[in-house]
Amino acid sequence: MKPWLFDILACPIDKHFPLKLYIFSFETGSDEFESFFNIYNKRDLDQIKKEEVIKIRTDNENSYIKDNVIIETNPIEVYIDLIISSITELINITDKSPYNISKKSFELVKTDIKQKIIEFSKNIKKKKIDEILPELYFINKLKIETEIDSGLLLCEKCNRWFPIIDTIPQMLPDEYRDEKKDIEFLLTNKNLLDDEFLKQDLKPFNI
Repeated sequence: MKPWLFDILACPIDKHFPLKLYIFSFETGSDEFESFFNIYNKRDLDQIKKEEVIKIRTDNENSYIKDNVIIETNPIEVYIDLIISSITELINITDKSPYNISKKSFELVKTDIKQKIIEFSKNIKKKKIDEILPELYFINKLKIETEIDSGLLLCEKCNRWFPIIDTIPQMLPDEYRDEKKDIEFLLTNKNLLDDEFLKQDLKPFNI
């Protein structure tokens, strides 16, 4: 499961959005996270533009933009609002994986990158998009090119949880779930879930 998918997932039972996401492990290697950081820290605009992750066009002095997170072309003002909204959703993600680099990546986006894009949004007409291209690139790489191998999605409205196994969110109705396998999943990952989480009235199964 890519982190981008989390932006659009709702509980299949009560349609609540957003869910909570607990990441247990990544399929993506830590070296790939490092490569995103390297390009971001170098602010290598040539490399970023070469990859064409962010697509920009200008028409009669108006700029339009899209990328792999915001897939429809929008005026730059609308695009920036949507990107900020996408970043804000990250507050619902808890990274319990063994990677320090992934935790560092999510924290960077939620703090420094978010703040820089907000500052850019305050005076878009007088600024060039190149000023935040490394930030937009990093968001896209983190949300689109990383893959969550194992984790758990939680609906805080109905307390239903759904496992992520081998990159796939298992979002089945209660009657189609396998109690034995679900309990085993919780027991296997118990060390990554605190007591407060497990004390909830979790549905359809708990340990």
